[in-house]
Amino acid sequence: MESIIKHLVEITGYRDHDLLNISIASSLREIFAARSARISELSYDGTNSFLTSKVDITATGVDVIDQPELIPLSDKLSEIPELKTAIAGRQPVIECVTDNEPRICLLLWNAEQLEALIELIGPGNRNLNTMEVLRGMLIVYKNFLALLDYNERDSLTGLLNRKTFDDSYTRMLRMNVGHHPLTEAEVGADQPETENKVDHYHWLAVVDIDYFKRVNDQFGHLYGDEVLILIANIMRNSFQPNDHLFRFGGEEFLILVHSSSLGEAHRVLDQFRTNVEQYHFPQVGQVTVSIGFARIDTFEPAVATVGRADQALYYAKTHGRNQTCHYDMLVANGDLHQEYSNDIAEFF
Repeated sequence: MESIIKHLVEITGYRDHDLLNISIASSLREIFAARSARISELSYDGTNSFLTSKVDITATGVDVIDQPELIPLSDKLSEIPELKTAIAGRQPVIECVTDNEPRICLLLWNAEQLEALIELIGPGNRNLNTMEVLRGMLIVYKNFLALLDYNERDSLTGLLNRKTFDDSYTRMLRMNVGHHPLTEAEVGADQPETENKVDHYHWLAVVDIDYFKRVNDQFGHLYGDEVLILIANIMRNSFQPNDHLFRFGGEEFLILVHSSSLGEAHRVLDQFRTNVEQYHFPQVGQVTVSIGFARIDTFEPAVATVGRADQALYYAKTHGRNQTCHYDMLVANGDLHQEYSNDIAEFF
């Protein structure tokens, strides 16, 4: 009992998703004497469901996966056929044997939606008491995740909120270590022959809804809120599950795009812009967005990167709106002058 209380105290002591995942996975692996414990989150791109591994703990150490591979849920169902029945019946726990090794799978549900999967591979201490402990810890973990989400997400759109941005940006910097700055020749990387020579980078985009004040003034704030919610949904369906989507305040959004070439980042961002443009918003009709984006530099603070993306956004807003502009390309073309000013600090 004392050991269980110790684990519960440790689990509920964290205010970070990664640390919470490490804590619950470590505790369950220890309690069940399992060979490894793995946590994967479920995501949906508008067409297919994917599992993204978040943490994998073995006897040799802890692996927190910053840029996880997207595994189609169908692949996992092929690996563990029992999961299909468990998902259909919304079961919280199943036991099975995969590759001649016992496995316990915990399914975390949010209403009708499967949110995450915890796998205990090779448990050596499975009995009635440990299974009861498992169910209890699963409830604690699920409730605490809900508290973290409530603290980290925008209440209207469900996107990440502004105060979570710094931590996400820091993680992105950690993943971007070793990337060199783009040269002027690489700025035009939209062409395939140039793009092949360019490493992949991470990008920050600032999105602003065009003429949003008119929507509120003409149709009222309820319809304005509906526009924000629908654009957030379009964002979820336009980007990869491991990209980070934020509502930064009012009609402004930020996107952290994971490793991608300039050409691919521009294509994905502009496709999102097109998706918004082509969507029919109830009562309101057509809504458009303007986007400015910049490459994330390992040696640059978040405020500077946001400032460069914001300058590109300002150019888009003052040159016709409903377009996607890249900061370095604007500078290279002479449309923007590179500025080193503290004015961008006003963004925060």
